[in-house]
Amino acid sequence: MPRTANINRKTKETDIEMSLSVDGTGIGQVHTGIGFFDHMLEGFSKHGFFDLTLSVNGDLDVDGHHTVEDTGIVLGTAIREAIGDKAGIRRYGSFMLPMDDALCLCAIDLCGRPYFVYDCTFATERVGGLDTELVREFFYAVSYSAGMNLHIKMLHGDNAHHMIEAIFKAFGKALDQASSYDTRIEGVLSTKGAL
Repeated sequence: MPRTANINRKTKETDIEMSLSVDGTGIGQVHTGIGFFDHMLEGFSKHGFFDLTLSVNGDLDVDGHHTVEDTGIVLGTAIREAIGDKAGIRRYGSFMLPMDDALCLCAIDLCGRPYFVYDCTFATERVGGLDTELVREFFYAVSYSAGMNLHIKMLHGDNAHHMIEAIFKAFGKALDQASSYDTRIEGVLSTKGAL
């Protein structure tokens, strides 16, 4: 069965429509109103082999916070719904991704319990139209909405563009690994018998 989710979320701050296919080919069509954020989500889609269609109409006249955080909430919800009961999946995924000066480690456990660890500091406050502090807010929202353990650690980096891009791509690769099937797994990968 195709693992897909279609999420619509509308508040006074954002109006978001998203479709996600976990078993895709990496086609990303993203429009958030923040060009650099679009580029990062397209990188997540491409390198994780997720098909992602996303349209966000947010209150960018205020700032980018609601747009970025609410997109994280919707993506996390879509991941949780698309993956479903988690029967047969590897559950864990990790990837160490280099991008020029940047080296990022991302590790995921699709255990149903949210927990977020983030170790990354940027020397600049913005890249393009994206406030760098919102990278943390986005992944926090993804982690808690998806119910996943998510650890992101920047092992090295100087250029904020490279660092953020490494984070999004590493997240895509780790999630692809964690959500993929392993024929040796019967039911869910847990001694408890449930996730």
